[in-house]
Amino acid sequence: MADSLLRAVDIQKSFAGVHALKGVSLDIAPGEIHCLAGENGSGKSTLIKIISGVYQPDGGYIEFDGNKLGKITPIDAILLGVQVIYQDFSVFPNLTVMENLALNSELSDKRKIVNWQRMRQIAEEAVATINFQVDLDALVGTLTVAQKQMVAICRALIFNARLIIMDEPTTALTRKEVQALFKVILQLKAQGISILFVSHKLNEVFEISERFSILRNGELVVTGFTRDLDSAKFSYYMTGREFSDEQFSAKNPGDTPLLEVRNLGLSGAFEGISFKLHGGEILGITGLLDSGRSELALALFGIREADSGEILVKGKRARINNPQAAIKRGIGLVPEDRLSEGLFLPQSIADNLIIAEIDRLASRFKVFDKKKRAREVERLVKEFAIATPNPANACQTLSGGNQQRVVLAKWLACNLDVLVLNGPTVGVDIGSKHDIHGILQNLARDGMGIIIISDDLPEVIRNCSRVIVLKSGRIVEEMDAAEATEQAILSRMM
Repeated sequence: MADSLLRAVDIQKSFAGVHALKGVSLDIAPGEIHCLAGENGSGKSTLIKIISGVYQPDGGYIEFDGNKLGKITPIDAILLGVQVIYQDFSVFPNLTVMENLALNSELSDKRKIVNWQRMRQIAEEAVATINFQVDLDALVGTLTVAQKQMVAICRALIFNARLIIMDEPTTALTRKEVQALFKVILQLKAQGISILFVSHKLNEVFEISERFSILRNGELVVTGFTRDLDSAKFSYYMTGREFSDEQFSAKNPGDTPLLEVRNLGLSGAFEGISFKLHGGEILGITGLLDSGRSELALALFGIREADSGEILVKGKRARINNPQAAIKRGIGLVPEDRLSEGLFLPQSIADNLIIAEIDRLASRFKVFDKKKRAREVERLVKEFAIATPNPANACQTLSGGNQQRVVLAKWLACNLDVLVLNGPTVGVDIGSKHDIHGILQNLARDGMGIIIISDDLPEVIRNCSRVIVLKSGRIVEEMDAAEATEQAILSRMM
């Protein structure tokens, strides 16, 4: 394209003989919102780092404003107007908003004495560019995830950004915050700034981008206009697989509920929650971030004990006041943050898989049976298709989707009756997402009761038999998932 702001031409990059990029080309026009999509390990991050000067390509070249560039450093890229906002935003939590915004400018100007008045003026001008309302004297560590992201965007604009690369910018945002981010992105576009929006979420690609490029296994699979894309094509380009999106329906649910809650309440979080869960059912619970949905998950697993109402397991009243009590009654929880709450990342994949059944793998003399352990690890890796060359590797070496499979496998080795999943596919690529949904549906068909707590409405509608909508800590609607629509659920959530 003659009017391209940036062109990456035939980019090749290898690491220790592994081809991360195999002749990938990409072009972005001025003021264009371009989505770069691909599963984990597809080469997205490597391409971003080459464009921003962190890595040097083994072959191919970068062209900016029609000028072919030689070796570029991160500083060169910034001077050209390329800014990258990574998932962690690279902000300083112990500094104020003003200091985060103006510090880089002060350093780049090589000023030896801090002029607080000048720093405040820089910060005020930066937030004004996108009408971001924030206390400049607030510590960034006290801000929400969405506010930290806006600080990172404002900081990028200080350096006259012409291309802003946003790496998975919506991973930790609520739906409402995503809409606010998209509004800002459209403002940036109106100012002539190009956006390379990196994501693997189908609805976001359709909603915000004009053109798209999809990578798979280090190769460019397709590039084109978003208007020519649909759900089936997107999934196929991303994974090379075709998926069936059939609606889940419960088959022959049992007579006695596996789990029943009656007028359950937790002060400051939720109240009057009542529902039944039968074997063979998948119950969806959705709502905005402040709806009490996550607190309900914690109460069902005993991390936060409910202070009113009652829980019945298989028709008998049960006090679930800690996780041990929940596990004893056959209830497991896949937490919202698998990295800090669901896994021991530095430990081996094998240790993470068998941690919940460690007593069962010991002999009657409490001696650990290594052969029994090895057989169990081999079974779980195979059954859940965990992609690893060696289960002795650290769990942190796995992709997000494979980490989530480890969490699932760990719990299901305990022969649970009820599994509660809070955000089961957050940060998981599209192929793993479909696989995880398949696992959950098969578990339900085998008689388990499953609760999916999520604000991913397509996920809830497609995989659940019933949907409960929470708002301000109360149930405002219960729907048959087969008849529910995203719009109907959203109208009750809001």
